[in-house]
Amino acid sequence: MHIESHGSPALIGLDWGTSSLRAYLFDAVGGVMDTRQSTNGIMRLPKPKEAGGFDEAFEAICGDWLTAREVPVIAAGMIGSAQGWAEAPYVTAPANCAPLSGGLKTVKSSRGVAVYIVPGIIERSRLPNVMRGEETQIFGALVAHPEFADDGRTLIGLPGTHAKWAFVVDGSIERFLTFMTGEVFGVLRDYTILGRTMHPRPGTDEAAFLRGVDTARNCGDAGMLATIFSSRTLGLTGDLRAEQQADYLSGLLIAHELLGLSSHLASEHSTLADWTLGLIGERALCRRYELALERLGCTDVCVLQGTTEHGLFHIAHDAGLLSTSRAG
Repeated sequence: MHIESHGSPALIGLDWGTSSLRAYLFDAVGGVMDTRQSTNGIMRLPKPKEAGGFDEAFEAICGDWLTAREVPVIAAGMIGSAQGWAEAPYVTAPANCAPLSGGLKTVKSSRGVAVYIVPGIIERSRLPNVMRGEETQIFGALVAHPEFADDGRTLIGLPGTHAKWAFVVDGSIERFLTFMTGEVFGVLRDYTILGRTMHPRPGTDEAAFLRGVDTARNCGDAGMLATIFSSRTLGLTGDLRAEQQADYLSGLLIAHELLGLSSHLASEHSTLADWTLGLIGERALCRRYELALERLGCTDVCVLQGTTEHGLFHIAHDAGLLSTSRAG
């Protein structure tokens, strides 16, 4: 769902991650008036944090917006981590949107503007789990797509470097799992012998990708460590071309992730079919997950768009930030 923009600026929202920064300029009803993106993630600042790196990146992406009209600023993501501008303590799961709106951490920029940082969420279980930024996307998805969560039991996947699967029940994030699928793929491709014979190309070779999915499903009883070497050996035997090996490995790893998720659900006497499934993330990567899920028998999955901007605006609105806007 997209809200058309009308009227004057009322809020700036920042999605500030490890390697990138995206800014949204909102009007008073949540319409997006403008967007910008930069590579100034928290680990790629123009100068060190101690030398004003966050201030410089902040001014570069939205300083002129604030000069034209001073409005509240809300930020989510790794900006609230220990390596970020200011650490926003985690909210403990289960959690709905209210403790996020009520637990914003404030940091002042060099121009004196308050930046309100959204807390992450921690699951304090035998294997603790954390998220920063994904919680904003998840609650944004529930706002942007209320029909998606009508049955009260949704399972939302967020593919990426550290893929998350969040169990959302009646509007609360009950718990979640993290799979380091994207990072492991990058390491295997770039720093191990598996990558020596790979020649990746743009796009996705769906046949090679699905072969990887099938390998994990049909030959993966011994686990991922027993199957990933096949991305090299199938090349040595001439069964996979160099251009196909990266997509095959991608399919293998994503399928192992989904099979692990299914195994986790089975331990709780549940299946993927018992949940309304949604995906949030970069379109091409979500497409890979759709293909893998279809191959594993899950054909009813919804790719959710516009989640970050809806989440930022919704949390700011619930926190009462919009009433602090001042005419410029």
